[in-house]
Amino acid sequence: MSTLEIHDLQVSVETDQGTKHILKGVDLTINEGETHAIMGPNGSGKSTLAYTIAGHPKYHVEGGSVKLDGVELLDLSPDERARAGMFLAMQYPVEIPGVTVSNFLRTAKTAIAGEAPALRPWIKEVRESMTALRMDSAFAERNVNEGFSGGEKKRHEILQLELLKPKFAVLDETDSGLDVDALKIVSEGVNRAKDRTGMGVLLITHYTRILRYIKPDFVHVFVAGRVAEEGGPELADRLEEEGYDRYVAAADAGVA
Repeated sequence: MSTLEIHDLQVSVETDQGTKHILKGVDLTINEGETHAIMGPNGSGKSTLAYTIAGHPKYHVEGGSVKLDGVELLDLSPDERARAGMFLAMQYPVEIPGVTVSNFLRTAKTAIAGEAPALRPWIKEVRESMTALRMDSAFAERNVNEGFSGGEKKRHEILQLELLKPKFAVLDETDSGLDVDALKIVSEGVNRAKDRTGMGVLLITHYTRILRYIKPDFVHVFVAGRVAEEGGPELADRLEEEGYDRYVAAADAGVA
């Protein structure tokens, strides 16, 4: 069984005001087939955790470890982490002018698998995934995310997820900017990918609405760079009613 283990992760970033310490000792273990939701207020470090796992150079790891099946990911480059089985769906997917979606997808699959996929089965798989995500076939020849709406960008992220078949997927606020219909389609894509591969999912969100479609096994409250509380799906319902104020107040009192 594959396992993603995060232990005492401490991360900082350089700002105009100097070094800012964001993650202050995060411990989290995700097993194959599990869905973990991370919820918390803005500025709590949720996206920092996602980008640190993926290997973004902006974030400086000051301590701790991130291991995938016992292998230290922090020692690997971002592309090596992807080949090891990690996937990041970004909150704000970037545009890649001059690179079509079809070329991008096949190049990514080739890089991860070590060889190019057989063309006919690959085209069939891409078309089937695009149809399931209700993406027009014309998207395949458009430049990556160029002129895409927010919902189209998120569907493209999940298209990548379905085709690349990682061991673990980190979804950074995949629900942001989605209307009800798009949210349902994107969520179904995540569930479909998980059902087919048994991947583990780390879902970062502010709101419980996506959790109606992607059911978490565990919920973690993230405040001030730490996990403040952990529980089952019922914890998300409580957060919906109560908000994060008491966690923020407790964190502020601790700092004081």
